[in-house]
Amino acid sequence: MRTFISYLYSRFRTIAALTLITVIFLWVFTLYNAPSDAVIYGAMITAVTGLAAATVDFIGYRRRHKRMRELTGEITITLENLPKARDRIERDYEQLIVKLFDDRRELENTIIQKETDMTEYYTMWVHQIKTPIAAMRLTLQGMDTAEARELSEELQRIEQYVEMVLCYLRLDSDSTDYLIRRCDLDEIVRQAVRKYSPQFIRRKLRLDYEPLNYSVLTDEKWLLFVMEQVISNALKYTRSGTVRIYLDGDDLCVRDTGIGIAPEDLPRIFEKGYTGCNGRTDKKASGIGLYLCRRICAALGHDIIARSDESGTEIRIGLQREKIDTRD
Repeated sequence: MRTFISYLYSRFRTIAALTLITVIFLWVFTLYNAPSDAVIYGAMITAVTGLAAATVDFIGYRRRHKRMRELTGEITITLENLPKARDRIERDYEQLIVKLFDDRRELENTIIQKETDMTEYYTMWVHQIKTPIAAMRLTLQGMDTAEARELSEELQRIEQYVEMVLCYLRLDSDSTDYLIRRCDLDEIVRQAVRKYSPQFIRRKLRLDYEPLNYSVLTDEKWLLFVMEQVISNALKYTRSGTVRIYLDGDDLCVRDTGIGIAPEDLPRIFEKGYTGCNGRTDKKASGIGLYLCRRICAALGHDIIARSDESGTEIRIGLQREKIDTRD
């Protein structure tokens, strides 16, 4: 019905003109006292012919409208599928569409090229910055002083930020190298703990961890990155007490006895760039770590949630693989 009303509106001038012409002819026939039979016969022929022409025209209009609706629903519109123009005005519109299409395609290619160049530059920068970081770490390994240990911890923080940059770039890349296979969860956890063991010692924090004896279908490298981020956050916000790593059913849990997360911040901690009250106080939070963890877990088919109260914070990683998020 809406299509028919739209058709009548688009043909309003034509219908009005034909109606006016019909009225004029009827008026002229009346003035000259033309036989009524001849007038009625001519009117019927004209009406039938006009109705047939209008029906054919409406069918074509409806077909073209349906095709345009189909094109708007497609992800990619190709100009070859556009209905052919029937008159000069439609050809003008077609040329306008072609011009807009070409301009948009050129703009998209420019944006893609800029993003590619930027990604390549930052990827190269990340790999180059690792060389002086490794050199500084070798230098600090020969020193056993409080200052050297503090510098080593800050250097580890720099390494973490560099890895976050590389992870961020790879997540948005079309060639992200996921390798899904059966992995020993204890091996992944031990690698993460081993990396931050100097901080456990320096901060005098207790690690509560026993072998999990669990096999998980995942990508070892990416899940290790998630574990490192979670343990790093636990160390950052725990001044004393314990960091506990345990298995609850199919959930890998990391619980600390730190300062906790404010209730108003808890629903948003996995958002990009959100640091919350603790981040604003610490002034070192980037708001990227947990955001990357959420995206990685979604890509691996895991889920990640946070719970917090006055006794500390708990991060739970669901290891049962759900539907993989192919958008990442």
